[in-house]
Amino acid sequence: MARYLGPKVKLSRRVGVPIADIPKHTVKRQPTSPGMHGYRRRRPTDYGIRLMEKQKLRYHYAVMEKQFRRFVAEASRRKGNTGEVLMQLLEQRLDNVIRRSGFVRTIWAARQMIVHRHVLVNGKKVDRPSYSIKISDVITLRERIHKLARDNMESMAGHIVPAWLEVNPAELKAKAIALPSIDQTPFDVNTNLIVEFYR
Repeated sequence: MARYLGPKVKLSRRVGVPIADIPKHTVKRQPTSPGMHGYRRRRPTDYGIRLMEKQKLRYHYAVMEKQFRRFVAEASRRKGNTGEVLMQLLEQRLDNVIRRSGFVRTIWAARQMIVHRHVLVNGKKVDRPSYSIKISDVITLRERIHKLARDNMESMAGHIVPAWLEVNPAELKAKAIALPSIDQTPFDVNTNLIVEFYR
């Protein structure tokens, strides 16, 4: 399983937006480039703008380029707006659902929880972060991870669960009750630029 193992905060700085909702990523930094004097950036080209929008989405969902291309190809095959379908596919990934439910703070923690076989979907263990959640699927956690999940939820007191998920904090249970929509994504992204990038 290929995954990015380098510094995560560097990714947030590169795309100019926080890719994780933790202080290291959300702290406001100087607009200058690294180094004593920085360097003057050229105005981005049309290609550069589209590339940056695509990278922002890739980093947020922690997927590699090859996997992201498959999501774009699948979205273009399905009926409806390709950009909206792409966002639905990414939001329905199991690692993202765990993060959106508030059981963990970051996508990387969600992936670790899944790979270590602490997550059950409809009562069955699932160890693939890319597993796609469908409507009425119920996600639960194994008992040995309950204390960690509760600590995480306490540390994220203001976390807002999207309307397409129904979370029961007492039982540490989440259920998909609808398909995610693009307006429920907690950050701004122009999916049209991403679709144009791959054409």
